[in-house]
Amino acid sequence: MPHDQPAFQLDGFDIEAFVRSTLAEDLGERGDITSDAVIPADARFTGTMDSRDAITVAGLPVAVAFFRTLDPEVEVESLVTDGGSVQPGADLMRLNGRGRAMLTAERSALNTVQHLSGIATMTRAYVDRIRGTGATLLDTRKTLPGLRVLEKYATRMGGAKNHRMGLWDAAMIKDNHIAVAGSVAEAVRRAVDAGIAEIIVEVDRVDQIEPALAAGATHLLLDNMEPSILRGAVTLVGGRVPTEASGGVRLETIRAIAETGVTYISVGRLTQSAPAADIGLDFYAA
Repeated sequence: MPHDQPAFQLDGFDIEAFVRSTLAEDLGERGDITSDAVIPADARFTGTMDSRDAITVAGLPVAVAFFRTLDPEVEVESLVTDGGSVQPGADLMRLNGRGRAMLTAERSALNTVQHLSGIATMTRAYVDRIRGTGATLLDTRKTLPGLRVLEKYATRMGGAKNHRMGLWDAAMIKDNHIAVAGSVAEAVRRAVDAGIAEIIVEVDRVDQIEPALAAGATHLLLDNMEPSILRGAVTLVGGRVPTEASGGVRLETIRAIAETGVTYISVGRLTQSAPAADIGLDFYAA
């Protein structure tokens, strides 16, 4: 049954500011000179947004915000909710409103939905590949500057769980931290002494596991380990803390990684390399 999207709110994301700045970038100082010249001021359009591919949808409420910013009275009929999967040719949204406003908002709205749906679609493919293994897919901080909250929202729509949202919400001790501190144990000790509750430690050798755990690590990131090594590492950890496989994970390799028993698998390419979904928007004179 057709339905309108609910009000869109994300922690740490100002949708009004995002829409204003995006439109300002496109409009510049002269505005939409093409639509102003070609389209009568009183013209009204109907429009249909549709997907040309099988996708998992994300970003429709943001698209609505673009259209409503330029035409507060635009009529919007959303035909699918974010997180839903559709087949090629499926209609996502119908619009009716001022022609100039709809044409001006079109590119910004489409860019957002194409990008976020591309992320959600890739994410869903990875989630489906590890289904039944017990492992959970995580995203990473490999996001475009300024778009992290939206891109991580898209991975959630695809079925992943968000990893750290930023540098502030957990310690992640990596090879450079260890090199400067002198050892895994010393780096972890410093984080413990700083009063940090969640301490993720990246290890790329099995012999780093026990020192990290003894010093107070609460989560181990097993970096660039082959499945056979991962399986032994998970056995060694023995459920004392969550384990995470990371590094070069691809769709064709993730199932074998998940079957090693790791708690999580983090995949940077979800936000770093997802292709835009093929989504179109056609307008007709009302």
